[in-house]
Amino acid sequence: METSLGQSYERCRELHRRHGRTYYLATRLLPAWKRRHVHALYGFTRYADEIVDRTEELSAPVRSARLADWSERFLAGLAGEPVTDPLLPAVLHTIAVFDLDRADFAAFLRSMAMDLTVTGYPRYDDLLDYMAGSAAAIGTMMLPILGSTDPVAAREPARQLGFAFQLTNFVRDVAEDLDRGRIYLPAEDLARFGVSPADLVTAARERRATPPIRQLIEYEVGRARAHYVAAAPGVPLLAPASQSCIRTAYLLYGGILDEVVAAGYDVFAGRAVVPGRRRLAVAARALLTPAGSPVVAPGAPLRAGRGIAEPVAIP
Repeated sequence: METSLGQSYERCRELHRRHGRTYYLATRLLPAWKRRHVHALYGFTRYADEIVDRTEELSAPVRSARLADWSERFLAGLAGEPVTDPLLPAVLHTIAVFDLDRADFAAFLRSMAMDLTVTGYPRYDDLLDYMAGSAAAIGTMMLPILGSTDPVAAREPARQLGFAFQLTNFVRDVAEDLDRGRIYLPAEDLARFGVSPADLVTAARERRATPPIRQLIEYEVGRARAHYVAAAPGVPLLAPASQSCIRTAYLLYGGILDEVVAAGYDVFAGRAVVPGRRRLAVAARALLTPAGSPVVAPGAPLRAGRGIAEPVAIP
């Protein structure tokens, strides 16, 4: 049955509401006409993620075939062919309205396909290559919707914010990713602190991080914060009506790192969550912050004096 455009946007909004609590709260600060386009992009990325990660009872080849089939239907829709998928009309409409770069969508789908075959990353550069599609591309997809006074200058900060958000998720969700057979923290970082994959599995089972694992997580928190620092100059460059939304998302995702720090870098004892009261306070404060105000990055990009962190090169 054919899905109307309005129904498709509503389907995307509902996916966003159910699965992206932090980002959904931030999106509510956007002008109403922009929200549905953000929901559409979230719906697109979430549905691909669902194919890869929420159908674990299926074999990797079957999931790969499903992702390829959905990708082909998406590409056919871009070429002007009719689509029956309930999410795609909204996504395709949003792409057309803002003339979004098709290469970003191809990069995203490539990274989703990597999740079906790649279980670890030797070096941080390898992880960055994955995140360029799974996270940075989403930042550049969003930029035309948010609007900017200087799109050229805002592009790299948008990419950096994607890196920051995804690395925050990887730090928080080590145990959850282990359950899926993946380790997103680079192998070279594990070796730096004398941590083996088996040590992570044991920590997840015992729900307690060892001192070397805590040092590893502290290092990754510093690395994520370096990306937040690189992203901060982009927020004042956004259209004034979009700044409170991204400022809120920026601070709330950065707040997850604050919770990790408060837990002593033990990401296995419980999932780091920003309390509801703080979430609402951050959103309210963002609404009252004048457009163009600088954003203060969460924490410091590196924790000096501990002998465990080095300057992080931002690509």
